[in-house]
Amino acid sequence: MSTTLAPSATRRAPAATTRSRRSVGLAWLAVPALLFFIAFGVIPLVGVLVLSFSTWDGIGEISFSGLTSWRAVLSDPGLPHALWVTFLVIALSWLVQTPASILLGVFLAGRQRYRAVLSVLYFIPLLLSSAAIAITYKALLDPNFGLGAGLNIPILVQDWLGDPVLAFGVVIFVVSWQFIPFHSLIYQGGVRQIPRSMFEAAEMDGAGRVRRFFSITLPQLKYTIITSSTLMIAGSLTFFDLIFVLTAGGPADATRVLAVDMWKRGWQASLMGPASAIALILVLVGLAVALLLRRVGGGSANAGASQQEGA
Repeated sequence: MSTTLAPSATRRAPAATTRSRRSVGLAWLAVPALLFFIAFGVIPLVGVLVLSFSTWDGIGEISFSGLTSWRAVLSDPGLPHALWVTFLVIALSWLVQTPASILLGVFLAGRQRYRAVLSVLYFIPLLLSSAAIAITYKALLDPNFGLGAGLNIPILVQDWLGDPVLAFGVVIFVVSWQFIPFHSLIYQGGVRQIPRSMFEAAEMDGAGRVRRFFSITLPQLKYTIITSSTLMIAGSLTFFDLIFVLTAGGPADATRVLAVDMWKRGWQASLMGPASAIALILVLVGLAVALLLRRVGGGSANAGASQQEGA
C-alpha cells in the first residue's frame, strides 16, 4: 500500500524550509552587533560591578573590600543632592526641549525648499563638540569680557556662572540649545509619516491649523515622543563634558550631577570603588526610567500597531 502527499503539503514543506533558512541567515547577521555589545557593553559593566566591591586608587593593586564602597556612597549626604540635581536637569531639559523640538519638527516637515535649508542650519549645533560649546558660552557670559560687556547691555552683565540659580539655568539653556536639533529631526520624520489624507479630511471639516495640530499631529506622534524622551533622559543622565567645562559642578555644587560626582570621586579623590558604585546607580536609574517610559507607551506591540496605522 503506497501513500502520496497532497500537492499542498509538498508545496508547504519547501516554503517552511526556505523560511527557516532565512531566519537562520538573519540570526547570523546579528552576531557582529552582539559581539560588539558584549565587548563594549557587557564586559565593561561587569568590570565596573566588580570594582564597586573593591578598593582601588587607579594605580595600585585592586583589593576586594565587600560593601565598603557602597556604604560610603549611600551614607554620603552629597549623593541625594547629586541625584536631585540630576533629576532636575532631566526634568527641566525635557520640559524645554520637547515642546521646542515638536514645534520645530512640525515646521521643518513642510515641503518648502527654504525649510530644508533651515533644517540644515538648525542642525549645526549638534555637529559641534560639547567642550567647544561650553568654552564658547563661558567666554560669552563672562561679566568682564563677554557679550554683555562688549555690547554694553546691562542685563547680560551678570555673574552667570557664579550664582547657583543662574548657573543652573545656563546649563539647561546650553544643553537644550545643543540637542533640540537632534530631537527636531526625529519629530520631523515622525510628522512626515502621518498620512496626508488625515489632514485633508480635517481641513475639509473646517479644522484650523491649531486644531489639526492637537487633534491629529500630537496623537500620531505619541510613540515618537516616547522614543525622543527615552533618548533625552538617557542622554541627560550622562551629561559630563559640557557641565564640567562650563561650571565644574559649581558653584556650591549647584550643577553637580551624578556624572560629575562620579568623576570627582574617581579621578580627583582616586576612589574608584565609590565612583564605580555611582556608575552602577546611573545605569539602574537609566534602566528604570526606560522601562517606565516603555510601560507608559504600552509596549512594542501597540507601537507597531500605531506605526501600521500611520504608514
